[in-house]
Amino acid sequence: MKPHQADFNLLLAVLRKQAPARPVLFELFMNMPLYERVNGERLRDDSPLGIARFTVRAFHKMGYDYATLHASSFHFAGGFETKHTRSLNANAGIRDERSFEAFAWPDPDACSTDLLDEIKSDLPQGMKLMVMGPGGVLENVIELVGYENLCLMLYDQPELAGRIFDAVGSRLVRYYELALQHEAVGLISSNDDWGFNSQPFLSPAMMRKYVFPWHQRIVDTVHRAGRPVFLHSCGNLNSLMDEVIAMGYDAKHSFEDNIQPIEQAYEAYAGRIALLGGLDMNYLCTRPEDEIYRRTLAMLERSSIRGGWAVGTGNSVPEYLPPEALFAVHRAARDFTS
Repeated sequence: MKPHQADFNLLLAVLRKQAPARPVLFELFMNMPLYERVNGERLRDDSPLGIARFTVRAFHKMGYDYATLHASSFHFAGGFETKHTRSLNANAGIRDERSFEAFAWPDPDACSTDLLDEIKSDLPQGMKLMVMGPGGVLENVIELVGYENLCLMLYDQPELAGRIFDAVGSRLVRYYELALQHEAVGLISSNDDWGFNSQPFLSPAMMRKYVFPWHQRIVDTVHRAGRPVFLHSCGNLNSLMDEVIAMGYDAKHSFEDNIQPIEQAYEAYAGRIALLGGLDMNYLCTRPEDEIYRRTLAMLERSSIRGGWAVGTGNSVPEYLPPEALFAVHRAARDFTS
């Protein structure tokens, strides 16, 4: 097989709701065991630059036109335990005015983004970086306050809730501003999970009041810098999609068959917003490779003329997703052009 010739312009065509000259692969992020398998060796240099180089190499070998990195170490530290599952109220750190004022709010400007320049010479010709956020506006507020606590705060202490959203949102905007100063950055991920399988976490009215203004700021910031930005958000956003499109997001990512299969989402939104990935995670984990291959081909055929779709999973590639399932998706993308 010929070495992959990266061409970020093909991903830009998808984001412009056009039909690219060949299928374009897209994932939010993948995982280190997969990178090691693809690169044919274990990661030896676990410095930020070493991990970035290893990641870029794996993305390129798998046929992607970009690689995913974070801009810096900036994040909203809450002292939370990392577990496979936990309560959305676990270890909430901000409960009232006193804890809000005492919280050690991080400064994006204190976190170096030099990695985005240092990795530039390692990018194969035609490749760019996609920068992820350290969580999103609503995600980080829920992490800091707790989900049930936030629901009560929005009624009992709305001014405090607003101040917390502003403290998070303003820092995320600055994080993206700093990332966008680097030439190697071609795409921004505004990743912020908004909902359950049945509905958003908050009412549409509260999303409009507290969350959407900061997402609009993010979109405007990225577009002023001449780059595209997509929304990654899990959950049932059917009641919010018109507003997502109106904000100016170039694409939407994250789809589940039990909410809206990618085929249905494409028919609903094609021509209004680009769609990225969408092959359901549970489907990929449980169905045979030949079926995954055929479904991918069928989706490529569906979108081949209208455009605006990139090939990929419905969310990301965690360690529990069988690599063979992902490779079946990739094989369909390669075969579609042959």
